[in-house]
Amino acid sequence: MSSGGAGGNGRVAALSARGSRIASGARGLLDKGFDLYMADPFDRERNPRGILNLGTSENKLCYDLIQERLTRPDMNYLEPHLLQYSDPQGIENFREEIAKFLTEYAKAPKALNPEHIVVMNGCCAVFATLSTVLCDPGDGYLIPTPYYGGINSKTWLYGGIQPVHVPLFSEVTDEESHPFQLTVEKLETALQRAKEQGIRVRALILINPHNPLGDIYPAQLLKECLEFAHRYQLHVIIDEIYMLSVYDDTTFTSVLSLDCLPDPERTHFMWGFSKDFGMCGIRVGVLYARSHEIRKAVNQLAVFHGCPGPVQYVLSQFLSDRDWLDNVYFPTNKKRLREAQNILVDGLTKIGIPVLKSSGGLYVWADFRKFLKSQTFEAEMELWWKFLDEKLLISPGKAFCCYEPGWFRMVFSDSIDKIYLGIQRLEQMLQTETAEPVANKTSAAEDELSNLEDETSVNHTNTPLDEVSEAYSDMKKIVVY
Repeated sequence: MSSGGAGGNGRVAALSARGSRIASGARGLLDKGFDLYMADPFDRERNPRGILNLGTSENKLCYDLIQERLTRPDMNYLEPHLLQYSDPQGIENFREEIAKFLTEYAKAPKALNPEHIVVMNGCCAVFATLSTVLCDPGDGYLIPTPYYGGINSKTWLYGGIQPVHVPLFSEVTDEESHPFQLTVEKLETALQRAKEQGIRVRALILINPHNPLGDIYPAQLLKECLEFAHRYQLHVIIDEIYMLSVYDDTTFTSVLSLDCLPDPERTHFMWGFSKDFGMCGIRVGVLYARSHEIRKAVNQLAVFHGCPGPVQYVLSQFLSDRDWLDNVYFPTNKKRLREAQNILVDGLTKIGIPVLKSSGGLYVWADFRKFLKSQTFEAEMELWWKFLDEKLLISPGKAFCCYEPGWFRMVFSDSIDKIYLGIQRLEQMLQTETAEPVANKTSAAEDELSNLEDETSVNHTNTPLDEVSEAYSDMKKIVVY
């Protein structure tokens, strides 16, 4: 009997079948880790033994600049229309400023059209609405692993769709030039495997700059992926939330900069204010979609995901101040990101932890495999829990659906003293780990770890992670920069 009907005792269930499905959905490891941090947050004065958060990807390096700009007189403005109902697609003036901003900073070959822009309360809402209007329940989307695991819930809760993994590995083959390299051949293999499993694949999702790897797709690879999607009539959703968080001299190519797209009606761009501007709490995400039909469907749902009028006004002023952006914010942000990244990488190197070469984002992808008791995800979770016991939150590879246990994402976009403290806590834990037998965890910790294992095994498609990790424990040629 459906959970939406009466139970055996004659009582009607509180939730519909759909509500029960949503309520029983697995919370990801990133959410679980953040919950633990929020229950015991580090504060140098009030809670010095609290959990230090180097796991949540937030840019905290330029709060001083953001605060100064947002408190200038031109931000102090309120008119009645900002408090009234407005276009659910986004206030026209705000969309015009976004179009001009993205035309310049994404290096678009011609002016972007404000009518192609939809503004929502965060990129999570963009993922949720796109998954709903582009796919039917049970459909799949190709996505290279590892990847930001939060996408799973954002696409599943509304759309009921599933990830089809394109596994990437750290081993560099003769045909590859760097670890975790994406190729069209790997996309082809994953697509054919999904077809054999009876999964209808409707889209390809790419994150550029990549989360958690921190690398940047070369222009040629980006074009090859778009051509691949066009051959199979797949939508391409390109998440460029870290577009302006490139801290070295690597050339970043936005999909908006390409002069000729193979299938513009099926190519969809995402960006927001959370990462590049350190405004995760302001909740504003942007979709650029050329298809009128898709925008019409998205706009029907956008009414549930609108942004407050005063916020749209403030951010319009923010984007229009090119002098401040070009001469103050962007150069300072890049400099601070580069310095913070260097400090974390140097600290990890000194304690014997290799780090993948990265160019963008707010984090590094660090190799802790030699500290695992066995090359399994159980051992990775055990190590993650030990970090938490040492009051350090970093993000395990399993949270990103990585197919090799032992990789962790560490965020560096925080104050220098917190980075040094994080390295200190990490070193203390690893020294204890190598010097002493591992103590048994309390039953509560074991229960929590068991719950996390169960929950994160849900809603993943294709090759089982443990099968891959067992096969990969015999790898012979590993290259890590």
